[in-house]
Amino acid sequence: MKAMIFSAGLGTRFKPWTDIHPKALALVNGKSLLQRNIEYLQQYGITEVVVNVHHFPEQIIEAIQKNKGWGSNIIVSDESDEVLETGGGLMKAKHLLEAEKPFFSLNVDILTNLNLNNLMAFHLQHQPLVTFGVTNRKSSRVLLFDDDNRLCGWKNLQTGQEKIAIDKPNLVEKAYSCIVIYQPEIFSLIKQKGKFSIMDSYLDLAAEHVILGYDHSGDHLVDVGKPGSVTVAEKLFL
Repeated sequence: MKAMIFSAGLGTRFKPWTDIHPKALALVNGKSLLQRNIEYLQQYGITEVVVNVHHFPEQIIEAIQKNKGWGSNIIVSDESDEVLETGGGLMKAKHLLEAEKPFFSLNVDILTNLNLNNLMAFHLQHQPLVTFGVTNRKSSRVLLFDDDNRLCGWKNLQTGQEKIAIDKPNLVEKAYSCIVIYQPEIFSLIKQKGKFSIMDSYLDLAAEHVILGYDHSGDHLVDVGKPGSVTVAEKLFL
């Protein structure tokens, strides 16, 4: 099984570190975010990993080579010319991820102890196009689900902006965990081109294809988006 770690972001919230380094190499208890997520995948037997790069790409490539992929086979998807966001990055790496089996993606700045075996079991049981982790934590932007955990829309709680794919009453708000399983046919269904968020694709596809949220509320999950969040992460991830 393969996975992709999105590592190409500019990390603007993580300054001043990202003025001279990629956020992927920020340290939590002496290990970089990239190393931690590679080792997280290894816990579940996933050692074929695509890593996309844009911001200080040479530093990430050097770290991978110096550490021999931390024991995994790491393939770099080079976005040096233009950062493509999650959707564009996924499509650029299509030739590296295409296979007959489902594959994972995760964001390098998310640390979690979500059990990937349980996530995969849920995915295989229900057979959706996409399954991703969600929790009931507070977030300014939330996804909207029906009683069957099917994605129906998205909402910005600060602005009130909504995008509804399936109009149903009493939708439940949950926060996106950025840990995702895709069926391989996702590549033939995504319509967006160039630079775009994978969230746009979810909402575009949700009406005609089942996309499910897997609630893992109670697990550790830290968005290491700002330098201050490192302190929080270091208490949970030793």
